[in-house]
Amino acid sequence: MQSDKNPFSSCPEPGAAMADFLPIPAPNPVDGSSQDQESFDTSDNHPTFSHAVATEAQDDHGHVQQHPEKDVLNLGWNERKEAIAAPLIGGMDNEELWMLTRRFNKQIYNVKATPSPPPGGLDLYIADDEEFSPDKLRANVERLYMTVGVGMLAAVKHVARLRSWRETQRTACFATAYFVAWIFDFLVPLLSAVLVALIGVPQIRGILFPPAPVALVDSKTGGVQKPQAGVLGSHDSATGAPEKHKGEAVEQEASSFVRGIASVAMGSAAGKHPQGVPDSDKTAAIDAAPDPTALATSTADAKDVASGGKTGAMQDKTKVPMETMMWNKMRPIMHTLGTIADTWERLANALSPIPLFPSGVYRLRLVAVILPFVFGASLFVTPYLFLKVISFFIGFLFFGDPILSRVFAWLNRTIPGWQKLFQPRNTLLKGVPTNAQLTLTLLRHGEAHNAPLPPPPRTTSPPPSSPAPLTDSHLRAAGTDAPLSATTAELNAATTPDTSPNPPPPPSADGGGGEADTDASPSSAEHGPNKPGSTILGLLKGTTKALVQLAVGTDTLRAKVGNKPARHRLGVIAAAAGAGGQQGTGGEPVEFEARYEGDKGRVYISGCQGGTVPVVAFAKGERAGTVRIAGREREDVRAEWSVPVAEVAELGKIGGYGWKAKLVVGWSMEREVKDGLVIRTQQGQEYMVTAVPLRDELFNRLVAMGGQKWVAY
Repeated sequence: MQSDKNPFSSCPEPGAAMADFLPIPAPNPVDGSSQDQESFDTSDNHPTFSHAVATEAQDDHGHVQQHPEKDVLNLGWNERKEAIAAPLIGGMDNEELWMLTRRFNKQIYNVKATPSPPPGGLDLYIADDEEFSPDKLRANVERLYMTVGVGMLAAVKHVARLRSWRETQRTACFATAYFVAWIFDFLVPLLSAVLVALIGVPQIRGILFPPAPVALVDSKTGGVQKPQAGVLGSHDSATGAPEKHKGEAVEQEASSFVRGIASVAMGSAAGKHPQGVPDSDKTAAIDAAPDPTALATSTADAKDVASGGKTGAMQDKTKVPMETMMWNKMRPIMHTLGTIADTWERLANALSPIPLFPSGVYRLRLVAVILPFVFGASLFVTPYLFLKVISFFIGFLFFGDPILSRVFAWLNRTIPGWQKLFQPRNTLLKGVPTNAQLTLTLLRHGEAHNAPLPPPPRTTSPPPSSPAPLTDSHLRAAGTDAPLSATTAELNAATTPDTSPNPPPPPSADGGGGEADTDASPSSAEHGPNKPGSTILGLLKGTTKALVQLAVGTDTLRAKVGNKPARHRLGVIAAAAGAGGQQGTGGEPVEFEARYEGDKGRVYISGCQGGTVPVVAFAKGERAGTVRIAGREREDVRAEWSVPVAEVAELGKIGGYGWKAKLVVGWSMEREVKDGLVIRTQQGQEYMVTAVPLRDELFNRLVAMGGQKWVAY
């Protein structure tokens, strides 16, 4: 039976059926030969759990849910954050929503529609054959820091607070309970009971582990410390750096963390800080040379040559095989990092309430597993029996390969893909979204109400130096203990900015203070404003900028004679931004500035007004305003092409330039490079739009509008 309503966009469309919004399945969508088919259910006529919860009525209404109109509502797509309605989503602060969206934009690059039901009931899972790229690896390492890294650091700080005995009452209660349970051999039941309480009753978490800003707690003493940023500008970051929007400090820390790893790797490859250089050899020419770690990976070869070694494939037979092996291993390493971050995010979302999803059900599921199998078994299983069982399984795994290999071979023949049945996303955490899946559901929720979620506000001004407010939700202690056993004066001294004109340098890596290692800080020691190296880099920067401008001019000429790659590069370098304030993002929820085959125009996303099917289209001209889309006359300009959103089979983000050229342009011209988007249809047609300032926002609207089941690549 056909439906009179689009279940994913609330569009009244007479004659529209579910098949109009879902990809048509293959006759046998699960044949075991494709790595994309990760499901054992061949049913395809149902939306995913993400689609379902995005269209359900919610008790806690935000401005998105309160929109009763049929037309697309602009909730603040080109406004400052103060002018944007709040809350957009019921039960979620706007800052939390924008933080999820920013991280979604950095994580998701390419999605493809799949006819198979997604594993765990939620789409936008990461494909096993995900394509590797250094940018994706960087994004996964940053995610690992923002999820696992910061979480583990917070746990270490909590342990330090307990061990310090500064919060005397709380530590005394913990110690008494522990040793009483130890005397009566009741440790495992006690720990499992506490774990059940922490999972099932979120209020107990704040009682047993009172919150405190991560940067404010000393990991050695458990007391208060001055944040490394010099001011407590954020509550959940390791350095306490100031931020303009929630989560920005942690995101910048993650980026600096990756840059630090890359700097160490480059320094090791280039042989930086070698045996030592005599003072007599430190000539002005050497000091004026640019830092080799800032050049290219070929500096490793230069180091070998300078040491008397030989480089190249003829002399070094290990170079090519080792590089090939490393690049081949990068994809599974990247996938493993992503899986760890996904599991951590699912656990966090299962334990904490999240909008739209029934988080209470997930907590009860965890409790139902832990209560009988951990708490119940611990009451009857003795420590001796537990050790005997564990030691038997260790020996069986080590020596039982003849039996295990036959069992696994039988399972592979009988139940292809049986390993996926035991993955947490298909068992204990089934239906629990990762942050990316949660963001996609929130975006779909906005589309279902014809109120697309506004993108995170864009600003270029620096964050304020004033300390972030400390409330009871950020810092408190249990009972009558003082938070961190610190006085009000000590807290004020730690949280307020350092007003000294020359603040002391941070401690060195070996824990000592005092004089900084000049070799460890090349940017400040070797390339200061009065150093010869800065002059050389300045000349190089100016020369590079002239070459880039020449290349841009050449592309313009080549584009006029029909060179296709040159046409795709037209307009990708953004104009110079102002000194401060919010950048002009331009565009609205239904139109996006872009180029197609080098021609200026706009990408339009039509709604469902007048019973038309939602489509994405491109029309030439500056702000056409009215176009002919999906057969509906909108006066001025006829669309160059149009695609029904339901027929989009793949969306891929592309760069305006290659990554090397993008680095050169960003360094020499200090300009943003506007990226593009590739849209592929079920019929195999491909449309590439370039120079899109709001590329991520366009991608998010398209990925959330239809009923496709997406797989991330």
